[in-house]
Amino acid sequence: MVCVVSRTGRQFQRYNKGRRQVVGCIPYRVKTPSDGTVSDKFEVLVISSQKGHALMFPKGGWELDESVEEAASRESLEEAGVIGDVEVKLETDFIIPLWPILLRYFKKVCVFIFEQRQLGKWDFLSKSRGTFYEGLMFPMHVKEELELWPEQHLRQRMWMKVDEAREACRDWWMKEALDVLVHRLSSSSPSMKAIEEDKSVPLVSIC
Repeated sequence: MVCVVSRTGRQFQRYNKGRRQVVGCIPYRVKTPSDGTVSDKFEVLVISSQKGHALMFPKGGWELDESVEEAASRESLEEAGVIGDVEVKLETDFIIPLWPILLRYFKKVCVFIFEQRQLGKWDFLSKSRGTFYEGLMFPMHVKEELELWPEQHLRQRMWMKVDEAREACRDWWMKEALDVLVHRLSSSSPSMKAIEEDKSVPLVSIC
């Protein structure tokens, strides 16, 4: 059963060097192929702010009782009403040959893998609060779009082409995250092929 109430409160918020950590997703789906370019093969889901008409991607506070993947999934469900695969893991074919190295340098490898799968990490200023935040963004391949979700009466959601979303998005750091996602999908033909066939790329987590 899907939760129909958004989390509230800040007593469990994570901080890094005094900056509140927020986690977000760029939800995307694959379209019917057109001219063969990746930017035309998929769309991304943007949402409106609670107050006003600014457009952005789902994001919110990362809390102490959840993993980064759980936080990203929760925010996407609460704000955009979508469920999918948050891509924070590493492909099996890459991991298996490296097990001896992984076991020897486990902590450093975990950090490396985490940083490779995220779209990026940004420090940004919240104009409404006048404080700096640390934002982490991940891709989400959308599997289900809900008709009912916690913030459906507070926000609008809409699917856009990449160029449209880049132009409409309010936040500079989210635009940069979108550019990273486009580059990643452009340079990862096996992953795109698996997505187009509606098959998940084999993934495994070691962290």
